[in-house]
Amino acid sequence: MYKLKNFMEEVIKKKIDPILNLLNVCQCEKCRLDIMAIALNDIPAKYVVTDTGELYTKLSELEQQFEVDVETAIIKAALLVSKSPKH
Repeated sequence: MYKLKNFMEEVIKKKIDPILNLLNVCQCEKCRLDIMAIALNDIPAKYVVTDTGELYTKLSELEQQFEVDVETAIIKAALLVSKSPKH
């Protein structure tokens, strides 16, 4: 069965913990989800349907600018949420 998936959700989930630990911001479930939502809205979505599509998208993770864009989006979102947490 096919499933539509935004690959960027997995990328954000993988990178969020080390960044939040460095920034020393609240990591409760609500703040964490708010940070993820804001970061995901700040970067282009990468939807995949097949395993091949997912592998192709993973290749772009190797690009340095891709890494910088994702980390920047998480940092900006974390700082925004920490200024006005909704928990």
